[in-house]
Amino acid sequence: MTIEELHELEIKEQARQASLDSRIHCCTAAGCLSCGAEGVRRAIGEEIEKRGLGEHVEVCGTGCLGMCSRGPLVLASGPGKLYGSLTPADAAALVDNSSSLAAREIDRNSAFFTQQHRIVLAGSGRVDPENLADYIAAGGYRALAQALTEMKPADVVKEVAKSGLRGRGGAGYPTGLKWELVAKQVGPTKYVVCNADEGDPGAFMDRSVLEGDPHRVLEGMALAGYAVGAQQGYIYVRGEYGLAIQRLQNAIKQAEREHLLGGRILDTGFQFRIDLRIGAGAFVCGEETALIASIEGKRGQPRQRPPYPPESGLWNAPTLINNVETLANIPPIINEGGEWYASIGTEKSKGTKVFALAGHIKNTGLIEVPMGTTLRTILFDIGGGIPNGRFKAAQTGGPSGGCIPEQFLDSPVDYESLAAIGSIMGSGGLIVMDESSCMVDVARFFMEFCMDESCGKCIPCRAGTVEMHDILHRMTRGEANEHDLAMLEELAGLLRDTSLCGLGQTAPNPVMSTLRYFRSEYEAHIRERRCPAGHCAIEAEVLA
Repeated sequence: MTIEELHELEIKEQARQASLDSRIHCCTAAGCLSCGAEGVRRAIGEEIEKRGLGEHVEVCGTGCLGMCSRGPLVLASGPGKLYGSLTPADAAALVDNSSSLAAREIDRNSAFFTQQHRIVLAGSGRVDPENLADYIAAGGYRALAQALTEMKPADVVKEVAKSGLRGRGGAGYPTGLKWELVAKQVGPTKYVVCNADEGDPGAFMDRSVLEGDPHRVLEGMALAGYAVGAQQGYIYVRGEYGLAIQRLQNAIKQAEREHLLGGRILDTGFQFRIDLRIGAGAFVCGEETALIASIEGKRGQPRQRPPYPPESGLWNAPTLINNVETLANIPPIINEGGEWYASIGTEKSKGTKVFALAGHIKNTGLIEVPMGTTLRTILFDIGGGIPNGRFKAAQTGGPSGGCIPEQFLDSPVDYESLAAIGSIMGSGGLIVMDESSCMVDVARFFMEFCMDESCGKCIPCRAGTVEMHDILHRMTRGEANEHDLAMLEELAGLLRDTSLCGLGQTAPNPVMSTLRYFRSEYEAHIRERRCPAGHCAIEAEVLA
């Protein structure tokens, strides 16, 4: 495919879709598939075929439509209506646009939708992830064509730097600076790696992007390869993400067939290939040096830095590592310009952030909001509030993050503000807790996760997480004392200051934040042998 043919296909497919009376988008992300979405899509297709409407009405699968709590979700573009909780029996009424489905209709003017700003998720829910032409009709690969014909590699790097985009994998490192470091390295071989090893409990942002808009990530990687001088890319994706892997494999084959990946991309001199590497689900492989070791076929353990991957990474070559959401931001930045992206968000945290809402919240699902949106807006306007009881805390950043109490509901959600109150942005998991949650047990849960996922290479993490978990476990059973509380705090500082990699360094964060804001619960477990939330099975007898 040449650049001219790409533009022709875009116009042709847009015209074909515009000629339809309606396109019915059925969410086929993992969440909706788990509650019967495939049966709904099949029933709608059969109803269209039975009525002979195939030339006027089209049904297609699509990515996550956001409000996972109401799945299976279906968006009918003709009437512009979104329906939730559908079954195959609703197919006829849906094709008829019958008023009998009024109770299933979801208000698209509600705060859940109007308070969002979808950039990364712009195509998810509207593009068929298994149809390359659909992605191209939505402007797909336009940014790559523009870069290859109108921009030098340094211009692409400059535009990314101008955008102010920071890594969405958790650390928040400036993306443009990282690209500059790799681009300036001299050598015949460089690599681009997409970190899709999303392992935080309750997080499903990267999985949803890969399932719903895989070509966007491939285009972002190709742009990165062009910018830094790499010809080979790898997507490191965890093996549990079967649907994402399947759609990535399909997308790579489609792109290679049309010369959007591989050799002589868009009939230019640029070549870039992408291969998948399937991880075995080790959380520590989300750390970039452990990820590199795993791709190389070694045990996934971190190594001492420096040297850093931009200088010496995969097979000792300069390596650019970005996560899924970071790379998905690149095509719109090239299309619209770095200044456009930088105009969204806050002074130091530019753009938008994708979050996975989970826990005690009405509208569980996938959202994208401008950086700086307050936690209250996210949880109570977009999230719909707490179904039963009162809000107690929100946990951000996964096992590396912290628990945010009610007093900070009006804090803006950006890198600096979260760090100031003892949490981190992380990759975007956001777990909501009400008064039935015991914060000591929450800390124990995350410490157990870190203990299980520790690679064991360094003693502070290998032994420290076990000791901290043991103390927390005894607290939840009413078997701890004041000395244990002091030891817990001492161990937290030890892990933070002496562990080799980010897993051990941040493992104490949930403990430290809950001690900071919910210390009275720890004291109640120790001094009164009582769980204020009524969650822990504490024996009444007092230790001798």
